[in-house]
Formats: sequence, C-alpha cells, structure tokens
Amino acid sequence: MTLISSVSGIRGTLGGKTGDNLTPIDVVRFASAYGSWLLQNHEKATVVVGRDARPSGPMIQALVQQTLIALGIDVIDVGISTTPTVELEVVRQKAQGGIVLTASHNPKEWNALKLLNEEGEFLNAQMGEKINQMSKNLSAIDFAAVDGLGSISVEPDAILHHINAILNLPLVDIKSIQKKKFKVVVDGVNSSGGIAVPQLLQALGVEVIPIHCEPNGEFPHNPEPLAHHLTDLSEAVVTHQADLGIAVDPDVDRLVFMDEKGILFGEEYTLVACADYVLRTHPGNTVSNLSSTRALAEVTHQYGGNYVASAVGEAHVVELMKKTDAVIGGEGNGGVIYPDLHYGRDALVGIALFLSHLCHADCSVSVLRSHYPNWLMSKDKVTLTPQHDVDALLKSIATAHEAFQVTTIDGVKIDFPDGWIHIRKSNTEPIIRIYAEAKTEQRLNEMVREIQSLVKQ
Repeated sequence: MTLISSVSGIRGTLGGKTGDNLTPIDVVRFASAYGSWLLQNHEKATVVVGRDARPSGPMIQALVQQTLIALGIDVIDVGISTTPTVELEVVRQKAQGGIVLTASHNPKEWNALKLLNEEGEFLNAQMGEKINQMSKNLSAIDFAAVDGLGSISVEPDAILHHINAILNLPLVDIKSIQKKKFKVVVDGVNSSGGIAVPQLLQALGVEVIPIHCEPNGEFPHNPEPLAHHLTDLSEAVVTHQADLGIAVDPDVDRLVFMDEKGILFGEEYTLVACADYVLRTHPGNTVSNLSSTRALAEVTHQYGGNYVASAVGEAHVVELMKKTDAVIGGEGNGGVIYPDLHYGRDALVGIALFLSHLCHADCSVSVLRSHYPNWLMSKDKVTLTPQHDVDALLKSIATAHEAFQVTTIDGVKIDFPDGWIHIRKSNTEPIIRIYAEAKTEQRLNEMVREIQSLVKQ
C-alpha cells in the first residue's frame, strides 16, 4: 500500500487501485475534502495551485483545479513552480489556501497534494486529520450549481515575485555577491529548480553552469539530494573550476551545497551555515527537528541564543519557531526557514543567505565548512512489514534506555553524552527511519547496530 496520508499531506504512487495508490479518484476525493474544509471557514475561497515538473503533474493539476472550481472555488494557476513560491503566492494573492503538487524527494512514480492554509503554511495535524476524515464521506460535500462554479486564472510570474522578495531582504548582500563574481554549478534534477535557481543566481550576478536543469520531470538520478546521488554535480564543479555547486530536490525546499573540491558541504550544515550568518547580526533562538545535527545548537549557544527541537515535519518546526520567536530554523535535510521572508522551507532564500555569508567570511566553501563542529551522522531506514508492531517496538527501546535522556514526542530519541539516536516511523514512506549522530565512526556504528538488531527481530 503506497497511499499515505499525514501531516505532510497525501502522497502515493500513480496507478493501481483506488485507496491503495494515488489514483484520479483519490486526487478528487482529497481535493474535494480540502476545498470543502476551506468553505467551512470562508464564504468564498481562492486557492493557489502549483506543481513540480514530474510527468504526472499536468494530469493531477487538472483534476485538482477542476474539482476546486466544481466547489465554487477560484484557482490561481502558477504552473511549474516551487513549494516555497506557492507558499509566498498564497499570501501575495490574499488567497485562502494553496495546493502544491509534488512528492518532494520521492521518485517520479510518486506524486502528492501538499495542503496550505491562508498563511501559506502547511496545515497542522488537527486540520490534516479533519480533511482526512472528510475525504471518507464525500456524500456530505456540497458542490456548486452551474452559476456558482469557480474560475481559473494564470499567474506566470510567481517565481519572479519570489526572487524579488528575496532580493529585498536586508541580510541578502547583493553588492558583495556581485563583486565576488561567483561561478556556480546548479543541479536542478530536471524539475522546477532548473528554472528558479538559475534565475535567482543570475539576478545576484552569479555565473551559472546548469546541469539537469531541463524541467521535464525525468529525474537523471535519485532526486533526494544526497552525496551518492550527486556525482555529476561533483564532477562538474571540479571540471569547471567552480566556486561551489548547488543541488535541490524537485520542489526546491531542500538545499545542499558542494565545495570547490566537489565534496558535499553536508545537508545538515546548510541550515547551520545560514543560521551562523543570521545570528551574527540578529542573535536569537533557533529550532530544528529531533533528527537534525547538534551543530545548530552549538552555533546558537555561541551567540547567546536558545535552541529547541521539534517533532519531524515542517508544520511542527514552524509551530515551535513561532512559540520561541526563533530568528531562523528548519530541518537537517537541507531545509532553511527564514521568518523574515516566510515560515516555510525555502532553498532559494537559503542560497541567498549562504552566498552572503560566504562573502562576509571571505573564504572558500571548504574553509567555511571547517569552521563548524564535525559531527558524523548516519541516516538509515528499515522497510515496514505487517509483522512490525511499531508502537511496541518504540516503547521497548525507550524503556531499555531510561538511564539516558529520552524524548518521545516523535518516535523515540535517546540523547547520550557523546551522541544521539532517533527512531521514528516516516510521515511520507512505509519505513522506520533510524538517524544517529556521534563524533566518531565507531560510536556511530555501535548505536546504529544496537537499534537495527532490535528493529529487525
């Protein structure tokens, strides 16, 4: 079964049987529930709809948009776009909601409906659960009569508006970036990043060398921006003697950098570096999720701020950022959330902040990386089977480690003096994720092997 409903939205693989995979019936069902939920809170509603470049996008978008206008909802179609662009466009257009059609880092056979509120932010768990329940009872949903149908308008410049908003941020040092004359290789994984990232860099006066930037949705490698998927980028950086490389996922909310030697900066350190730059001039609090590196806490404490960790999921991070008045936050998978722009993971603003930081540090990317604590991280996963009793497993792991700091707001995280391990059920795939961090490979492997042996019993 590959249809998953969670706080992250509804996602699945295309084709197959209704209720098991993401079929047209499931798309219409969830779009109907979302639109009906909006109309419970608004007499009239407008929804911004955008998508990444995967091949199923046009079909899914047509289903979603026609369902919404059948409910009497107006649609603003921003076409191939990024998740953060749609989030910003909801606010700019004063819309009541937004839907992003993207399965993020999943392969091209997947797609998803990511649902936004009128703030351009992901729905919280309670809202998501209500929509999920409404989707199971379509007979209770009222569709519009012929004179009450909604309409579709097209906004072709949403990405341009997004870029202009970034250029207007005080901490984005356009003059310094222009003066550096950076040469940057961009891997857009043949999706919307192939449009948006080069546009941003060109606006900043950066020389762009694009690879895999044709937005046809035919991903040239696994779209998750991890080191072993980015060999083309590494080779191109070295070949072109570039200052750095940039890779994003298909919907441009995850961001990784590569240094001038073709070595990955580390997805966990995207947020660390951006936070370092922000905290230098705006000391304050930071937030990331439980599966993110301790390096962010260490950098935050250097500037006198407080660090707190949330459950995994952008909505959880945003909620805690607002509670703690965090100046920056995000997730260790390369997700940067900068509230001065908006409360959403945004690779484009992360790029602008990182390049500004690089100018002020006046060093190479490899030297910049050496400034930060060198934690080693392992990210493993175990595919779930019907025999797995996940709740019982997590409870037994927590009980066995009571002598240490145990956090259970999202799976089980055990903090040791010299590292940590986090075990949780994924929100987006039928797997258990096992993340761990330590200062040595030996300690890292010890922690992971212990948990793996328990999970695979």
